[in-house]
Amino acid sequence: MSPDTTVMHFVGASALILVAAHAAGWVARRLKQPYIVGQLTAGIALGPSLLGAVAPGAYEALFPPGISPALTGVAQFALVVFLFAVGYELDLGILGARARTSVTVALTAFVVPMAVGSGCALLFREQLRDLGMPARLSPAMVVFAGVALSITAVPVLTAIVRENGLARTVPGVVAVSAAGLLDVIGWTVLAGALLKSGDDQWLGWPVRLTVAVVFIAAMLVVARPALRRLLWRTRMEPSLRMALLIGFALGSAWVTHAIGLHVIFGALLAGVVVPREEGGTLDPDLLRPLHDVSSLLLPFFFVVSGQSVALDSMNSTGWLALLVVTALAVVTKTGSGTLAARFGGLERHDARTVGVLLSARGLTELIALNAGLQAGLLSAPLYTVLVFMALATTLLTQPLLFLARRERHPAPVADAAAPPPAEEISLRQPPGDSPRPVPEAG
Repeated sequence: MSPDTTVMHFVGASALILVAAHAAGWVARRLKQPYIVGQLTAGIALGPSLLGAVAPGAYEALFPPGISPALTGVAQFALVVFLFAVGYELDLGILGARARTSVTVALTAFVVPMAVGSGCALLFREQLRDLGMPARLSPAMVVFAGVALSITAVPVLTAIVRENGLARTVPGVVAVSAAGLLDVIGWTVLAGALLKSGDDQWLGWPVRLTVAVVFIAAMLVVARPALRRLLWRTRMEPSLRMALLIGFALGSAWVTHAIGLHVIFGALLAGVVVPREEGGTLDPDLLRPLHDVSSLLLPFFFVVSGQSVALDSMNSTGWLALLVVTALAVVTKTGSGTLAARFGGLERHDARTVGVLLSARGLTELIALNAGLQAGLLSAPLYTVLVFMALATTLLTQPLLFLARRERHPAPVADAAAPPPAEEISLRQPPGDSPRPVPEAG
């Protein structure tokens, strides 16, 4: 394929991806579902399992192998920008007066699904062999199975909280703050699993761990003060500042990828390192373009992820595994979250609401699954099962929330000192903006 032909195919595929994904997201919104449900569905539909099976000629014409590197590059760029914004917005100060309850809920809602997922990986090794996994699972594979069950998607959760009028209620504040802490725990454990999995790389995992610790320390001790002086003491144009910060995020992602971690960790770390405004507030001139860029380009990530979904590999074991994994994912999250919230002093209806909200997954799950697939921790059939589990649990969150709130609406926050406004709780919506579908891409 000539360069001109490659460019032509890439432009045509990009047009289809953008229109189809955002149109599907709009349809999902009309059906009272998160935007991600439509985008993820469109990504799978444009893959080889659906479009490639129904119209193989059209699929080959639209997505020839020659454009795969370009699509992957755009998808990774969008992922870096999105996670850079997530890291910048991450603020555990939202815990406030409910800190003890939120920490209890976060730890319980991580440990219980983690233990169940890892335990099932060990107990059902024969069934996993039917899904393409090796006979002897490595420790990293076992840990990853637990992580896949314990993830909560903060962007989807906060969008659901906002849209259901829960932003200034006790269960809303507890769920969002616990989910933020869950994110920190989950990414940390996932980083450890990926570090341990790459023993065939040119650096052994102990060396890579040492390099990773040194890099994190350098980012906190050197990069953060330098960025503070650069951002606060200069009159830099917003466009130039945005370019420098995205370049900083890309550079950080390149370093973590080079030492055997995924680019996602470098992007998150870069966002965490970037200082907020002097009052501790988020800079809307920074967040708005970050959201716009990631919202526009994230459909490329969904399509690239959909390329690895193999519906034709789903035998009876695969469909049974999907039912079991989905049930475990919902029960372990909602059950552990509900019990922990109840133990923390919440009334039973509010505790049930917290548990249901923590079951939302979405893009966060998909990012982790994609990283696990690239690291060789998942087979294609098991990856397919877990992708559909992420889609199913996201779809079920809204109906389960309706059932949890049917008997009684949660009471507003009364005992939390200076509760954060809805914009801060959402973590994804810059102050002064009207609600957009962008935040729900997670």
